[in-house]
Amino acid sequence: MQGRDKGEYSFSTCWNIRRHPVGEDMIREIAELGFRRVELNYNVTKEMLTTIEPMIERGEIGVSSVHNTFPHDPDPDYGTDSVLLGFEDEVKRKRAIDLLVGSAEYAHRYGGEAVVVHPGEVPFPHDVSKDLEKLYREEGTDSPQYRSKWAEFMERRKALSAGYIEKIIVSLDEVCNRAVSKGLGVRFGIETRSRPQQIPTLTEAKTIIHALKGAPVGIWYDTGHAIMMDRLGLYDSVGEMQGLMDDIVGVHIHETLGLSDHWCPYVHSKDMHFYDAYLPMIRKAQVKVYELKAACEPDAIHESHELLVQKLAALEE
Repeated sequence: MQGRDKGEYSFSTCWNIRRHPVGEDMIREIAELGFRRVELNYNVTKEMLTTIEPMIERGEIGVSSVHNTFPHDPDPDYGTDSVLLGFEDEVKRKRAIDLLVGSAEYAHRYGGEAVVVHPGEVPFPHDVSKDLEKLYREEGTDSPQYRSKWAEFMERRKALSAGYIEKIIVSLDEVCNRAVSKGLGVRFGIETRSRPQQIPTLTEAKTIIHALKGAPVGIWYDTGHAIMMDRLGLYDSVGEMQGLMDDIVGVHIHETLGLSDHWCPYVHSKDMHFYDAYLPMIRKAQVKVYELKAACEPDAIHESHELLVQKLAALEE
């Protein structure tokens, strides 16, 4: 189905990358939805780029953004769920910096405006988010079991986060200096994350951005992830954003059902009002990217987009 032109909106390759070993096929399927721009996500390989780059050069598709680490790096130390820019090990931290500068070089080469950055996390002996999610589903956030586990989690997070945030600030400062010296002209958006041990909270985002005042760093507001963190109790995803509205680089547009993310806003939740609270962030963002899961069908994507643009138009009025 050929979709109507989606204008300034971009679409992440996370939707269909598992279906297409050939990059060109993946991009053509997205273009058929009506998107003129894509976000190339962290699973896009160099092999895929051999067929995507000619499409970019011919003007068949534009690139809004790339998602660090780009192109795909199989080393889990530099994957999406890692300490990354907060590594205490200087060799690893320098490697993470090099990879992020490399991502920015690709974004610049493709005419992209931004790089989506996962800054890091507070390491735990095991993935504590799984325990919290299980308790959320089975007992609820008001249960004694959840409150006890959450208090234990937050004690460790608060005790350790400052050191990692300091490292992230130093790393981003170096990244920005190198990017500016190379004339790359892209912005770095530190993304709201999907696990509570991951950095940043909205308060942490403000700390990082203010420490780097004047640098091309802002927040990449992933709406679905922020909703999840709000539900778990990490922060107020709407109220705490008010102090960051002028620092939004981009948004990932998707809705969350419970703690399941990357669904089409309004359509899958069947709630015509809940997601409205996130429209001001979408309106403010320089780069607007749908980041949807493979289960989202074209008809649902079109319907969701129509609802979103209608609501944004009403907001303008």
